[in-house]
Order: sequence, then structure tokens, then C-alpha cells
Amino acid sequence: MSDAELVLRSTRVITPEGTRPASVAVAGGRITAVLPHDAPAGGARVEDFGDDVLLPGLVDTHVHVNDPGRTEWEGFWTATRAAAAGGITTLVDMPLNSLPPTTAVGHLRTKQDVARAKAHIDVGFWGGALPDNVKDLRPLHEAGVFGFKAFLSPSGVEEFPHLDQEQLARSMAEIAGFGGLLIVHAEDPHHLAAAPQQGGPEYAHFLASRPRDAEDTAIATLIAQAKLLHARVHVLHLSSSDALPLIAAARAEGVRVTVETCPHYLTLTAEEIPDGASEFKCCPPIREAANQDLLWQALADGTIDCVVTDHSPSTADLKTNDFATAWGGISGLQLSLPAVWTAARERGHTLEDVVRWMSTRTAELVGLTHKGAIEAGRDADFAVLAPDRTFTVDPVALQHRNRVTAYAGRTLSGVVKSTWLRGERIVADGEFTEPKGRLLTRLP
Repeated sequence: MSDAELVLRSTRVITPEGTRPASVAVAGGRITAVLPHDAPAGGARVEDFGDDVLLPGLVDTHVHVNDPGRTEWEGFWTATRAAAAGGITTLVDMPLNSLPPTTAVGHLRTKQDVARAKAHIDVGFWGGALPDNVKDLRPLHEAGVFGFKAFLSPSGVEEFPHLDQEQLARSMAEIAGFGGLLIVHAEDPHHLAAAPQQGGPEYAHFLASRPRDAEDTAIATLIAQAKLLHARVHVLHLSSSDALPLIAAARAEGVRVTVETCPHYLTLTAEEIPDGASEFKCCPPIREAANQDLLWQALADGTIDCVVTDHSPSTADLKTNDFATAWGGISGLQLSLPAVWTAARERGHTLEDVVRWMSTRTAELVGLTHKGAIEAGRDADFAVLAPDRTFTVDPVALQHRNRVTAYAGRTLSGVVKSTWLRGERIVADGEFTEPKGRLLTRLP
């Protein structure tokens, strides 16, 4: 360890080869070696975490920061603090709900300028695909966005309209032409329009208004276009288990489609949501327990690739008790790791599985080859987790700007004791350093 500046030591280090006692040597913000637990540290500073688990910092590729323009909903300062408190060291910001949306290079520069001094963790950016911005897609790609988000049904904000089938094909063809990634909110607008729209506080009525077949049909459309155009596509926030056979069949045929789901679909069920509790509202919706079981099965067999938060906050006043008019979005950055770990361990999964879903595969999705694992050459990004410690979620303890949470009062397993970014501790026991995050661009 002659070149090491820092050595992080634990009896449980999660590496690509498995969990083992190890000493992780760090120099210049990168991991230089993963060595036996008792390897001599030389002159390096040693941080010994005992039996707490050292895992790679999580990479959350689906976050709505909303800054600038709707900073009262969230912002880079608060979002990245919440992420750091939850063991997330990298996030990729969605192109909508901020003003302007990230749909042209100038808009990207505006967002980067706002984020630069506020980021406690590393931050990258998605671009947006709109009906009228095909000409902006290649310049955004060249400016370093990680891919392009599109909606197949109304997004909920006027400045980010959805694509019809012709517009989807046009944008997908352009993106495929330069080897980009198209990520899609897949709900079919015709199925949504045909569903009963009763409104009011009853969750059952809201669930009926966003039926599974809206997702299934939109995903079928997306896969058909991707197959035709040899495009790379990613299905966002899958909630309908009915679409899983279609996705598996498409992959077997060689279609380049990946899929994510979210902690709220894996840990919350429609049966338990009280009427009027719009902190549980999101689109697509949280579905029944039997549906959830199939999502877990798809994670286990690899049909679903990864788990991301889809953190989509708003001010508390927009979370009215009418599910039809309340803002749709779950705030989950700070709680995603313990929420998923609590449910995963109950189903017989390991922390290695959780790391694969929430760090390794998300880093792979966006091509961040220097993130997502504890091995030599990667960034020295870590979370230190006490996996058996429990806590009860108190909204007051959250770093989110608006402390509305669907997890309030739940007892979760897994306490994040500290988070490290490029070998520097950025939060420990609720105490934060000044922002040390960098703005990331897609690697060529």
C-alpha cells in the first residue's frame, strides 16, 4: 500500500467477487487495490468500520431535482444532501419539472450552472425528447447528456409534451443514428382516456384510472419500434407485472431493451394505501401485492435490471386528498436503500443483490464505468451500512426540501452511518461537509 493515502477496512466489503473481509486502498480519489483485511496500511490513514458493511455508493439514474424553476419543490442542495444521507453518491437528473426543461444545449448549460456549486454528490443529466426538438437531440448528446427521456402519455407539465407514435419513431430513429439511449415513460394515452376517471379520495378509483393495459400497450409499442429501428431503449418505472413476458420475449429476440422498477413498487401495496393519502400517488401507480410478488421475481431472474427512486417531490399543498388532482410523485431519495433492503432480506435476497440492482447495473445503464463497484480503478465512492439496525421513519429527519413521504412511520432496516465520495467522507451521523460533487457527462 505504498501509494495509498487512505485505507477503509471492514469485515464485510461487497466486491464483484462477493462479500469478504478486506482493506480498500484509496489514492487520488480512486480505489487502487482491494486487499486482505489484515494487510499493512503503511503510512496511510485507516478507517476501520468493524462489522458494518462497506458497499459501493449507490447510483440513482432517475431523480427529479426540479432546479431551476421549481426549486420550491426540490433543489440540487437539498436533493443531493438527501441522496448522500441515503448512501447515494451519484444521481442523474431528469429533464422535466425544472424550468427550462433539459431539451436544448442552452437549457442544459443553465441547469449545470445552477447545480455546480450545490451538488453534494456527483450529478449527471438526461436530455428530453419532445415533438419539436429532434434537431436538438444530437447536440445534446454531444454535450454529454446520458440519454433522452420521452413520455408516451401526458407528463403532467405543459412544457414537456408527450410523443405520439409517429413522433416516437422520428425521435428514436435520430437517437439510434448516433448510438444514444431513449428512456420512456410508457403508458398509452388511449387506454388512459378510456379508463374510468372518477376522481376523489378513494385510492381504488385512482388505481382503476391507470390500468395495467396502459403500460402493457405502450411497452409493446416501444419494443416494436426499437426492434424495427435497432434502437436501444429503457422502460422507466415499471409497475405492471403483466408486461414482463413481453419484455423477456423481446430480449430473447435480441431487442435492446432494459427495465427499471422503483422502491415504492417493491415495498408498498395498493391494499394498504388509505383513502386520501396522496403521498402514495405516482404514475404508473402502486399496484396490488400479487403484482409486487411478480416484480420481485423478475428482479431475481434478471428481467428487471435495476431499481431507482423516481424521486419526484412537490410542495405539500399539491398533495391534496383528491387523487385526480394531487401531484403524482414519491419522495424517496434518502430512504431508498433501507426501504429496498428491508423488503429484500424478508424475501431471501442479500445486500449483494441490492448493490447489483441499485449501483452496479444503474452505473452500467448510463456507462459510468468508474462507478458502481468496489474494485481497483473505480471512484472511491462508498456507503457504510449497519444492515441490522432499525429505525422508524420520521419525516422531520429527512433532508428533502418538502418532507412528505409515503414511508412515514415505517420501521426500516439498514442505517447509513457514513457516505464517501472519491475518498472523502461527505456525511457521517447527520453531519455534512460543504458540497464536493462534480457534474458528470456521458463518457465517449
